[in-house]
Amino acid sequence: MKAILMTAAGAPNVLQLADVNEPTIQSPTEILVRLRAAGINPIDTKLRSRGTFQPDRLPSILGCDGAGIVEAIGADVTKFKVGDAVYFCNGGLGSHQGNYAELTTIDEKFAAHKPQSLSFEEAAAAPLVLLTAWEALYDRGRLDASASAHVLIHAGAGGVGHVAIQLAKLRGAKVATTIGSEAKARFVRGVGADLAIAYKQTDFVEAAIAWTNGEGVSLAFDTVGGKLIEQTFPAVQVYGDIITILEPPADISWKVARTRNLRFSFELMLTPMLLGRVDLQVHQSNILTECAQLFDSGKLKIHVSEVFQLADATKAHQLLETGSITGKLVLTI
Repeated sequence: MKAILMTAAGAPNVLQLADVNEPTIQSPTEILVRLRAAGINPIDTKLRSRGTFQPDRLPSILGCDGAGIVEAIGADVTKFKVGDAVYFCNGGLGSHQGNYAELTTIDEKFAAHKPQSLSFEEAAAAPLVLLTAWEALYDRGRLDASASAHVLIHAGAGGVGHVAIQLAKLRGAKVATTIGSEAKARFVRGVGADLAIAYKQTDFVEAAIAWTNGEGVSLAFDTVGGKLIEQTFPAVQVYGDIITILEPPADISWKVARTRNLRFSFELMLTPMLLGRVDLQVHQSNILTECAQLFDSGKLKIHVSEVFQLADATKAHQLLETGSITGKLVLTI
């Protein structure tokens, strides 16, 4: 089969199109999927540049997100049949083959039926960002429909951000988000944001405080990292929540967060895969099943900015690393 191999850690040109052996079903609960599309995420570019979690297994196939058609099933598979369309976040970290390929295998417990209303490219763009936003807001942030929350989401036009806006609105929250251009302001308003803060011209803390009548937001969700984590502390109300998907810098000052008694949480949706926690991977597939219903009922949408051919994975990585993407990038296979 055709696949994109990461031959070494380095620049995007370490990604090479190659012929490799087709994967085969190794356990009775696995399914073989003919991939139709693979999502591209920042974790892919980070692993490519610094090395996978299993560096001794190079060359490696990247790509956590996938969508395709079930081509064969193990003897004990009950959830899917041949011909079913599926989507999932699995593999691509170095231990199990990723989805920049024509075929892959996955345990049936970790896959979900593809939303009928989405193309394969849209479906492949969705899993990682859906799970990240869902876990951050609903699990870590305990966002409740009865709370009338005010939520600040950084980089709302990004892959995680634009999904997080929608999930927050589904729980009845008022949503503010930071954006870098008028085009992105229009985009985030289109997915439900109540307030678009042009952070290059406006102090987002002052804007958030004014928006909440001096209180601060009840929950802030950081998808950018760096010093922005610390800069966000004063925008959060006393006893509020702040959640980040990035590691805080070593020189961060926690004084404001401590004084305001903020609850700080990390969100890493890769944890179940990294730790081999089957129970948590099953939980994530259940989230994808619930999200499929939201897509098909028109309550949720995913924005694909650009679709690349499999052979153009290098170009896709180069574009993603510019940091200015609206929504998601996808490989079509």
